[in-house]
Amino acid sequence: MAQNTKNLIGLTGIPLVMVLGNSMLIPVLPTMKAKLDLTALQTSFLITAFSISAGIVIPLAGYLSDRFGRKIVIILSLALYGVGGLVAGLAALWWDKPYMVIMLGRVLQGIGAAGTAPIAMALAGDLFKGASESRALGLMETSNGLGKVLSPIFGSLLAMIAWYMVFLAFPIICGVILLLFLFFTKEKKQEKQPLPIRQYLKSIGQVFRTHGRWLIPAFFIGSICLFTLFGVLFYLSDLLEDKYKIDGLLKGAFLAVPLLVMSITAYVTGLIIKTKLGLMRLFVIIGMFMLATSYVIANFVKGAYALTGVLIIGSVGTGMILPCLNSMIIGAVQKSERGMITSLYSGVRFIGVAVGPPVFTWLLNLSRSVMFLSIAGLAAVFGVVAIFFLKPKQAAAGSSKQQAESGSSSQEDDEKAKQMEAMQQIAEILGVQSESEEEKRRVKAIRQLGFDPNDLMKHLFSPKGKKEKEKS
Repeated sequence: MAQNTKNLIGLTGIPLVMVLGNSMLIPVLPTMKAKLDLTALQTSFLITAFSISAGIVIPLAGYLSDRFGRKIVIILSLALYGVGGLVAGLAALWWDKPYMVIMLGRVLQGIGAAGTAPIAMALAGDLFKGASESRALGLMETSNGLGKVLSPIFGSLLAMIAWYMVFLAFPIICGVILLLFLFFTKEKKQEKQPLPIRQYLKSIGQVFRTHGRWLIPAFFIGSICLFTLFGVLFYLSDLLEDKYKIDGLLKGAFLAVPLLVMSITAYVTGLIIKTKLGLMRLFVIIGMFMLATSYVIANFVKGAYALTGVLIIGSVGTGMILPCLNSMIIGAVQKSERGMITSLYSGVRFIGVAVGPPVFTWLLNLSRSVMFLSIAGLAAVFGVVAIFFLKPKQAAAGSSKQQAESGSSSQEDDEKAKQMEAMQQIAEILGVQSESEEEKRRVKAIRQLGFDPNDLMKHLFSPKGKKEKEKS
């Protein structure tokens, strides 16, 4: 078996763990509330404890992975994640009033989760190059999506045994994934000594000064995708149970459909985009407008089945966006800074997951139309932001060859536009050719967007024509 394949086997399960931390508990929270005699606020803290601790520690985990190596950080994080679940599960099994000990276990789990998926994404950038990197990141995004799909169903099944089994399952899950990672994934040796923390932070600042014009919008777009995804699923879950009396495993399966579509789209996108920055940009832009469109239509749809079908449009958009952002962000920074940047990005995405359900609930209290149309407006605004600002450039000096190739496509587009404009001006001066409106439009499009939409449509729908053109 090739080492790249082994690396992929070891890495793929890690994003799954981070997703299970909250999603697997959601269907069991009402039972926990009754068994432990908790208030609604105390019950919500079981989710908050995990999310806050993970969000705080994620940037630190990124720094530690850059300084001491990604593999050791992931190993310790998986172990701590499993221990946290064991602490919470045994407390529920042995103590009469285990709430505070369960909270401690959840904090430990959140700290452990911080060093899993974000660092695995950075390690994938270290181990894979070119098109292999895009495929690997697409597969990891798919693993993340499948975790979202399966975790509510898995949580419901475990609750049929005992409500605290959701905690005791974590040591087993983390143990299996830890063994696969330990024996299959081999980290490359660091060629350079890690930077001191002060110089390290300066280098991170330099990354944002160099790439911030597009990197910050990319962070926000990734967060918005998960904010809308979890918010609308939270709304749909309540709607299915309260209005249509669909509960239990059936409800979990119902909610799994949009997530499954998103996961499949993410994997296919990873196969298509390779290192083509122009195509990545286009997919992000289309994806954001698909999100906006789905929420506008959802405002006028009443039935549960029809609403789920409409929301699948948004799931396809999210599946197109996330792998592209992963590849853009990883390709923008040097290897020595990759852990911190990807960790910051993951932390921002995590915040999107955390605030989605409460914000959707608040908007729904105003009205259903306000909820859907305001979220559609947000997605549309950042679709426009993507058009004008999401223009990744060549990675900083000293980065890998693949990163340089990834960034070069936008420069090639600029060169192409300049050459075309110069040739046309010469032709006009000589009286050989006059510049047509179509040519002006094409030059303007390449300058502003980095690609000509008409050329892209021909590329997508006329592959044979493109091959003939290349041969000639």
